[in-house]
Parts: sequence; C-alpha cells; structure tokens
Amino acid sequence: MNYRALAERLLPGNYPSLSTYEELYPPRSLAKGAEVTRLAPSPTGFIHLGNLFAAIANERIAHRSGGILYLRIEDTDLKRKVEGAVEAVIKALDYFDIRFDEGAEIGGDETYGPWYQRQRAEIYRAFVKHLIEEGRAYPCFCTAEQLDAMREEQTARKEVPGYYGKYARCRNLTEEEIYANLDAGKPYVIRLRSMGDPEVKHKFHDEIKGDITVPENDQDIVILKSDGIPTYHFAHAIDDHFMRTTLVIRGEEWLSSLPIHIELFETLGFERPRYGHNCSLMKQEGETRRKLSKRKDPELSLEYYRKEGYFPRAVKVYMLTLLNSNFEEWYLKNPEAPLDDFKFTAAKMSKSGTLFDLDKLNDISKNELAKLSVADMVAFLKAWADEFGTPEQLKYFEDEQKLSRALALCMGIGGKKRRKDLTTASQAMNFIKFFFEQPTAFEEFRVSAADRGCIMADFLGSYCYEDDAQTWFSKLKEIASRNGFAAEMKDYKADPGAYKGSVADVAEILRIATTGKANTPDLWTIMQILGEEEVRARISALLNV
Repeated sequence: MNYRALAERLLPGNYPSLSTYEELYPPRSLAKGAEVTRLAPSPTGFIHLGNLFAAIANERIAHRSGGILYLRIEDTDLKRKVEGAVEAVIKALDYFDIRFDEGAEIGGDETYGPWYQRQRAEIYRAFVKHLIEEGRAYPCFCTAEQLDAMREEQTARKEVPGYYGKYARCRNLTEEEIYANLDAGKPYVIRLRSMGDPEVKHKFHDEIKGDITVPENDQDIVILKSDGIPTYHFAHAIDDHFMRTTLVIRGEEWLSSLPIHIELFETLGFERPRYGHNCSLMKQEGETRRKLSKRKDPELSLEYYRKEGYFPRAVKVYMLTLLNSNFEEWYLKNPEAPLDDFKFTAAKMSKSGTLFDLDKLNDISKNELAKLSVADMVAFLKAWADEFGTPEQLKYFEDEQKLSRALALCMGIGGKKRRKDLTTASQAMNFIKFFFEQPTAFEEFRVSAADRGCIMADFLGSYCYEDDAQTWFSKLKEIASRNGFAAEMKDYKADPGAYKGSVADVAEILRIATTGKANTPDLWTIMQILGEEEVRARISALLNV
C-alpha cells in the first residue's frame, strides 16, 4: 500500500516537518531537578475536590523544585464545553491559593502556548499524517451502529471491550476498499495501529504507587476524530512533550489508560513524562466506603466550599493532611509556619483510597479561623459576603466597629482562651446575625410566661447601660431573689425544690429575649455592643406579645 499517497488523501497539504516542532518548543531553561507539572481540566464548568487534590500536589512539586505549573485546557470535546468554565476553574483554584506560572487565560512564556488544545490542531494533524505515512495509523469507516453491535457482542461473550484483533474490522482494509469508501464520501476517523500484545506485561514505576505491572496495549484507539480534532489520548501525549512536562500527577482512574499512553509515547518517539496516580477520595457510608459522587455528594464540588465560605487555608491544610502522610505531624509542630515550608513529596502520597471526612475539615476550619485577628476575620467575611452574602448581611459591614466588637466576643479575643465556635463564613455570619437583626425566632423558654414577663419587666426597671459587668450581674441576682429564683447557684443546688429556678434561668430568659438563643457568649458584653436602646426595644417587644 502507498501510505504516503493515502496520508495526502486523508490530510492534504503541507505541514511543517516534525523536527520543526522540536525547534519551536525547545526544552525549558530550568535548573536540574526542576519539575514541570500541569493541571489539564476539560471546560465543563464543574471543578471538584479531585481537581484540587491533584492541583495542590502538582503545585507543591513544581514550586518546591523551582519548576513550572501550567494550566492547559483540554477542549477537544466541544459537546462538553461550558461558557465561562475556564474562568471558573481559575477563580476556584485561586481561592485555594493555587498559583499557575503560565497557561490558559493566565499568559506566561508564550513559547509553550497556546494552552487550548483546539488551538493546537495543526500540530496534532502533522503527527497523524506522519503516522499514516509510516503505516502506524489508518482510516476507520465503522458506523456508530456497527460499534454498538461490536460492544454488545463483546459483552455477551464476556470479552474485553474495545477495537482490537478480530473486532478491528477496518485495520486490514485493502487499498481499493479504503479508496472506495473515501470516494463514496463515507465519514471516517483515524485510528492508531497498535503493535502491542496484552499478554506481555512490563514493570512500570509509578511515582506514587511504586512499581506496578502494566500490560501492553492492543487497542486501536481513535487518534483523530471525524472533525479533524484529536482525541484526549493523542493530544495529551503531544502536548505533554512539547510543553516539556516532566511529571504528571493524576487520578488513579487513568491507570487503565496507561498502556495506551505508554504506546503513544513510544510510537511518537517522545521521552515520556513520569506518572503518579493519586488515590481516589472516598466517603464512609455505613460499613463501606465509596468514591465521592457528583450526584450524591454536594461537598465534591469546589463551589460548595466557596459558597459555604470555608477558610481557604483550612481546606488546604486538610488536603495536605490527606496528600502527604507526614504533613499532620509537621503541622502540629509548626502551626504558624507558611504551608510552602512543608517538604511535599509524591512518594508520601497515599497508595490507596483516602477517606474524606467533612467533620475533620470542620474541626480544622474552626482552629484556623480561631487564629485570625479581628481585622483578618472582617476581611475574610467581607470578601465572602460581597460574592455570596444577602443584602442584609452586606449591611453588617456599614458599622465596622460594631462588627469588630461582635467578632472579638465570638472569637474569644481578649479572654483566657480563643473560642472555636466559627466554622465557615456563612455560619459565622449567621452566628452574629442577632447583633444586627432583631431575632424573629426564639429558642424555647424553660420558665413560665408569667414568670418570664415579671423578670423582663423587672430587668427593664433596673437596667442601666453604664453598669459594669459586676454591677449588672448583682442586679440580676436581686431580680432572681425578688421573683422566687435562687440568687446563688450553691443555694439552688442545695435545695432546688425551694426555688422556681436559679439566677442562670433568669439570665437565660434575658439571653433568649435579646438574641433568640439560649447559648451565646457573655450576655453583658452582648448588651454593651447592642446598646441600651436596642436592648430595651427587644425585651419590650417580647413583653408586649
């Protein structure tokens, strides 16, 4: 068969010599040992924890070695493309401090761009044409119906699915049959002519899993679709070579494609980057574990963490805890150190499924938020509210002094011990809501309506905003005594039957009336922040119900 003539018929025109591309995309000028890593999502609009998991690993490995992290968009499948998806990816990862050195919508060293695969179509077609000329690729005219029937037959026979061996019906078409199909205008794709034997196994060193056994590939995969755009498998091999990628950290779901990728690099004559396949994120469900699911688990999406307002450092700390087995011990010894100081390595990444525990993330988030200054907390909440807050919440920032006092109290700043009540921005904003909005819902009172009415009226009669905390509490004790409640807790504990309750119950009535909640930080301080007029208005509103 005249393969050169066939290549010209299938891909007419002149393409640069393959050596030209080596000159256009030379090896990077980096120090020895510097790693070039990448994140290469599809523009689907959905970016998830798995992306962040891999992004943190790739970013740490690249930057700790003095290398490059770039963003490539694998947009070969237009049907999956969502408008604005690339910007969403960058925005979501920027929130978690993933710093790209170059890439789509980022810029950088233009030598290695463009970073959208569809903009690199000529490069792929040049290599496809070369493979056809070498007899290593061929046109396939199988219809969708024929391929469906093939898969049904393979399923019925319990055979490996795919286009190989006796099922590769277009692999051995004669020259006459090929040209007859082309003359008839039949649509076609270009397939790689695999030379592998799946019975032959090779040892492969995975940067995370260690030495594994990989069979040779025998699948005649599609490398160029009918629209002239390559498949992911083919495009990624060419791009990783010419963008000079040295290490690919990706999900273990790609292990099944590894034989294909190994053959592609060998066929193209490229030095293969090293691969590391990280474990899947798992969720405990009863007695079993399963992979986090887009359909079942809202916490899989990175948008969930932004909307809830998780502190970015907290999420990153937890991800690093899952990514490197020695990070948690290091962080306990270095809680204030920049996370970049940690010596991240692929070798310390988990080799099997990792349990994602939202409760543990919440605990870490509480610890991280408790470390913030009031000013930093205000800035964090403001950034969240500007994007996700309600109009009412945005008004909280109009009185920054009041907001700062409220946050200082809720965070325990100035006390003996920092409070750890706040988990996320959304929860924090709800937690401090009573400082800015009169409560409309109240937790249940444990005291009768008649008694609490008397107590609230008594309090309003003696309340003075100028009272210090000690004087204020002394008055509360007097109110308790006048209304049949024990002024001292020791008296109530000694003979509870002699009283309607204790001074704690009196304080609880005023707490619920003022905030709507039975448990809050110090009530005297809350009333100081609210101001006398507001305190009186809230208690009076309940008295008049």
